[in-house]
Formats: sequence, structure tokens, C-alpha cells
Amino acid sequence: MRSEAQRALIALEDGTVFEGISFGAAGEKTGEVVFNTSMTGYQEILTDPSYKGQIVTMTYPLIGNYGVNEEDIESIRPYVEGFIVREYSTKPSSWRAQGDLGRLLKKHGIIGIEGIDTRAITKHIRSAGAMKAIVSTEDMNQDRLVEKAKASPGLIGRDLVKEVSCSAPYPWRSRPRAPYEPPFSYRDRRYRIVAMDFGIKHNILRLLESSGCDITVVPAKTTAHEVLSQNPDGIVLSNGPGDPEGVPYAIETARELMGKKPIFGICLGHQILGLALGVRTYKLKFGHHGGNHPVKDLLKDRITITAQNHGFCVDMNSLDEGIIEATHVNLNDQTLEGMRHRKLPIISIQFHPEASPGPHDARYLFEDFIEMMDPSLR
Repeated sequence: MRSEAQRALIALEDGTVFEGISFGAAGEKTGEVVFNTSMTGYQEILTDPSYKGQIVTMTYPLIGNYGVNEEDIESIRPYVEGFIVREYSTKPSSWRAQGDLGRLLKKHGIIGIEGIDTRAITKHIRSAGAMKAIVSTEDMNQDRLVEKAKASPGLIGRDLVKEVSCSAPYPWRSRPRAPYEPPFSYRDRRYRIVAMDFGIKHNILRLLESSGCDITVVPAKTTAHEVLSQNPDGIVLSNGPGDPEGVPYAIETARELMGKKPIFGICLGHQILGLALGVRTYKLKFGHHGGNHPVKDLLKDRITITAQNHGFCVDMNSLDEGIIEATHVNLNDQTLEGMRHRKLPIISIQFHPEASPGPHDARYLFEDFIEMMDPSLR
């Protein structure tokens, strides 16, 4: 019999309710409930700023078994609104573990719930779509929780980027990594990069650095004039949370930067570039979240398995093919996963080439960006 102190509920806006046991912080949070299909990498998922505003359900049944550490974080803190698992391992076993998942969640005020039928949640979301939800360890009245979920703001039209972006520019300097992850490449020349922080993951910065880049990270509301005043060799528009239409200032900045310097857009940055080019975006039914999504590179005629985390998508049918070329397509649902400008030095991809977690198949795209800045390398 569960005590009242242990009980926790997740209620969806359509009236579906699941009961479990709390293993993180106490409290109550709303967000959009989604599922992630990665088998490992829960710490990287928790600290990915792109999950701001979302309650993440892990489809892999055992979570927490290898603990947490200082190396596998992707930002300054966890950003998920809630974390739902089938079984939480209270005794992590790994030579890299520096603590356990439950304590990490409590430290940062994240509600974790175990004992949930995560297969049932996943099947429900796949059928009904991602929807607004609430997790609570305080209110056990199911009807009241459903009404709170219905009244929550959702993701459409919201500016979540302002809640995860840095407040001032800073130069990126990575900490030493474990010896089993060598640098991507070495070069004599260094390339100056300005990375616009819409919720940027650390591994994007690590891989750019190891590719020969000196990086300055700037806040999302940095103007095009301020970016160009640094005279960078290239500009990165980063990943981030929520609806790209909720950040009109970023769309305008991207539009003003086009043709001035080479641009590489990743995930939300890809969507922002699409809107800046006059292409439409739309919300996916349940999004792409996980480390096993097959994508075809149309230019290189090869398949890569990719890490993904996005609920919105650029509409392939709205591309002006005289200006924009589709470069990547998702093999699960045929959605657009990458594009490039036919005349200007602009490339963008919807998935995460830096992985963390996930496969490393798509890391070659960082090399493509370097070559776009320096054609002599081709």
C-alpha cells in the first residue's frame, strides 16, 4: 500500500490519469507530455534545454541504473518539467557515477515519477498526440488535476527561449573530457564562430571547438548588427525549446544575417531559418524524441541514425525549390530533416548532429559547416 507521501499523479488534458510513486522533488508542474525512445542518456535528456515546457516519459523501462556525473550534462541544469519512468534504480552501478538520479532531481526541483505503465502512456500519445499534462505529488484529486492541465498554457506561440538562453555573451571553453572521447579533428587555422543561444547544448560547442573553432555564445535577443560586429567566420543558430513562431525577434535576426556570413542552423535554429526564408512550420502529432531516428541524406545518398528532439517541423511542401533545396528526409514519416540555400552559404538540419545522447553518425555535418566557411578544405 502506497503512503500519501509517496503517491504521485500525472493527469492529461483529455482526462487520462496515471498513478505512480514519487522519486524526485515534491510539488506540481504542468507541461506537454512526450515520450523519448533512447535506451541510455537520461542525464543528457534531462539537461537539454529543448525540453523546457515538457514532461518526458522514457520508453526504456529501467532508468537511473548508471547514476549521474559531472561530464554528461548538456547545460547548467535540468530543464524538463517532469520525468516519468517505469522503474527507477536506487542503487546505480557505474565507475563514472558521482551520484544518483533521484538526488539530482530533488536538487533542481524536478518531479520524478516511477511505477508508471510507460508503454500505455506512449501508445496513448501516439494515438491521441502530445498534449498538455500535469504532474503532482500534492493534489490527489484527479478531476481537479485534469482541469489544471486543460488550463495550462501549452507550447504553441510561447517564447520558451527567453527562459533558457544565456543572459550575456561568453567565450566557450570546454572542460577536459574523459580520454575515451578524442577531439573531432585538428587544424592549424582557427575559425571564429558566434553561436546564438536559443537553448544550446554543450556538445554542439564541444564539437565545434574540436573542429577548430573559437566560439562566442550570445543571448537569443542579440541583434544581427551585434553579431556581425564580431566579424565571425560563421554563425550557428542553436537548438532550443518550443514553437519557432514564438520567437519573432530570432526570425528577424536570422533574416538580417542571411548572405552576410555562413550560417548553420540546428533543430530550432533550422525552423527559425525556415520561417526567415518564408517557409511554413507546423506542430507534429507527437514529435520526434529519441536516439534512433533514420534519416536519409539526399546529397550523399546515405542513411544515418540520428538523435532528435523536436515537436515542430518545417513544411517541406512550402519550400521554394528555386531557392531552397531539401537535403535530408525522415524515413519514418517523410518529414523534412535538412535544407540548404541554393545560392547563399546556409545549411540547416532538424535533428541533433552532436547526439548526446545518441549515435555519432551525423557528426560529419560539423565538417560540412567548416568547409562552407573555408572552401579550400573541400
